[in-house]
Amino acid sequence: MSEYDPVDPPVALTIAGSDSGGGAGVQADLAAMAAHGVFGTSVVTATTAQHTRGVEDVHPLPADHVATQYAAVNGDFEVAAIKTGMLATADIVETVTESVSGADAPLVVDPVMVAATGDRLLSPAAEDAYEALIAAATLVTPNADEAAVLTDEPVETPADAEAAGRELVALGADAALVKGGHLDGGSVDEGVVVDTLVRAGGAGGGETAPTVDRFETPRIDTEATHGSGCALSSAIAARLARGEPLREAVAAAVEGMTEAVRRGYDVGEGPGAVNPTASGGE
Repeated sequence: MSEYDPVDPPVALTIAGSDSGGGAGVQADLAAMAAHGVFGTSVVTATTAQHTRGVEDVHPLPADHVATQYAAVNGDFEVAAIKTGMLATADIVETVTESVSGADAPLVVDPVMVAATGDRLLSPAAEDAYEALIAAATLVTPNADEAAVLTDEPVETPADAEAAGRELVALGADAALVKGGHLDGGSVDEGVVVDTLVRAGGAGGGETAPTVDRFETPRIDTEATHGSGCALSSAIAARLARGEPLREAVAAAVEGMTEAVRRGYDVGEGPGAVNPTASGGE
């Protein structure tokens, strides 16, 4: 009989929808968390019928069941970081906000609001409900389209992204990472992705001005970016669970996403998906 030799990694939690195609949502979140050295737990907010070509159907789960899942995970595990993804309805956004309000762990909010086609995914009531969740966030990670929804201002350039990040911090988030994959205006270099991190009150909080960092990574020539936002926010949450400072966690996760996209999964009949397992590193 072999000796039992367990490992004891930090635990992270994803609160998000399930992607039946495996490329995004909870499936991508758990893969990214494992790649970045943590044990992933999950609260499923909705099931979807989707694949590499698109989404066929979305079925939100009852908000009270979402709350029960959260209570079950937190009743057994010492959760060291939480991320949220697709929350589907205003009731679920409000339930999740209430559930995480007492959590003693960093909270990464990926506000899944706009599809790759540009279509809005949430009702106006659900979009409005995000305000309280953003105020509770350690980090909010919108893409340019989602930042535009949240701030009611166009986000087309890195300067716009910085302005949006500052506004999200003013709404109460400790920090905002406005992802640059969709930026296409003005001074944007077509061969580079510029992600903008704005942190409230400098590195230490307080009354000082926000700190702004820009991360530039090479743009990979592919349409197979399905799951990139999920994997990035989960990687950041995983690194926060491991005790990394926010800026370092963001920098490492952003760098890792370049490899996740470059070594993406060529599966299905559509463009494919990113490869979260390629994003880990140290």
